[in-house]
Amino acid sequence: MLHTSNVILASLAERELAAFRPHLKPTYLKQKTVLYEVGDAIPSIYFPTNAVISLVVTLATGETTEAAMVGRDGAVGIASALDGKIALSRAIVQLSGDALSCDPTVFRRIAMQSENLISIVMRHEQTLFAQAQQSTACMANHEVEARLCRWLLRARDLTGSNELPFTQEFLGEMLGVRRTSVTTVAKTLQASGMINYTRGRIEIMDVEGLKDSACECFETVKQQYRQLLINPNTYD
Repeated sequence: MLHTSNVILASLAERELAAFRPHLKPTYLKQKTVLYEVGDAIPSIYFPTNAVISLVVTLATGETTEAAMVGRDGAVGIASALDGKIALSRAIVQLSGDALSCDPTVFRRIAMQSENLISIVMRHEQTLFAQAQQSTACMANHEVEARLCRWLLRARDLTGSNELPFTQEFLGEMLGVRRTSVTTVAKTLQASGMINYTRGRIEIMDVEGLKDSACECFETVKQQYRQLLINPNTYD
């Protein structure tokens, strides 16, 4: 069943899941769709099953940088929905795929009756905050090649696929670097046999090689999710 493919939903008690089940709607999310912008009221909560969503910070000059990546190990919009406040980042679909959506009002009503669900939401927000912190440190201290390797590995974990439909322009936007920088690094990784890059698509050929080349942030974020939120076997 779809709900078991999302860690948040799979961690609910049967009573909680039974309350949600009639309100969960299967949704297909298309790549580059903007789910909401900064300052928007949350229109819907999304529980990805194989889609991947980026939480992005956009500057006044137009530059964008990804703060966190959310997939089957999380949800988008749950904390803002609880208190009825606005979104603090743009949410954009990074990789097309399936998700389950829920009306924020329904989510809030059910959550307020469940101490367990409130605890899950709090721990989930901790993981997102930790991921955003790590991204900040990563951008300031690590080379583009190590960051790209980390980013590809995280996307692979969330999709369960070695084939990732990314353009270099989109990768540059997510990493906060120029497209030319991504092009240079992609050529290096391809020459090393770690990836195979064709226009608009990256195929991971050597997972262990990418892990060796990735910065420490990949394992750090993974460990934070294991400690705070998910079943340790989710990524195995």
